[in-house]
Amino acid sequence: WVLGGFVVALIAVLIASFKPHTAKIAAPIYALAEGIVLGAISRAYSEMYDGIVTQAIGATMGVFIVMLLLYRSGVVKVTNKFRRIVMGATLGLLGFYLISFVIGIFAGYPSFINDASPLGIGFSVLVAGLAAFHLALDFDTIEQGVANKLPAHMEWFCALGLTVTLVWLYLEILRLLSKLREN
Repeated sequence: WVLGGFVVALIAVLIASFKPHTAKIAAPIYALAEGIVLGAISRAYSEMYDGIVTQAIGATMGVFIVMLLLYRSGVVKVTNKFRRIVMGATLGLLGFYLISFVIGIFAGYPSFINDASPLGIGFSVLVAGLAAFHLALDFDTIEQGVANKLPAHMEWFCALGLTVTLVWLYLEILRLLSKLREN
């Protein structure tokens, strides 16, 4: 179920990314599929660490609220430079994950990104921070969509983007909390 849910969620996001007018259909499909995936992942973490899911949900909500307040107050401003830096860092992260995965296959040992060492914890903090900065990008995309009176299907598209970011942030916080509990 988990792998199937992940594949369905990924396909839904990819279709909506390339054809935003399909987001009205893709967003609920993503939510359902990702709900299955998150439920299974959350249950696994909950069985290993008592109360961790509640902490991760609370921390995710807290980061969301803080980032929204920072964005609305103008402390965090989404400029073209900010957008380029965040997107560049995200592409770098994806490349790093891919390289770590390939090295892990051939070297036969897991990368530091999964362990509870200070380096692994620091990495998780950086990735969660990057996910938080993506919230600012989502807020800006939503605000620009409203200001430019984009078509109604873009509401679904923006909501899907925000949901994907929140899921990413939740998973990163969950991983970080599990690493902190191992120390």
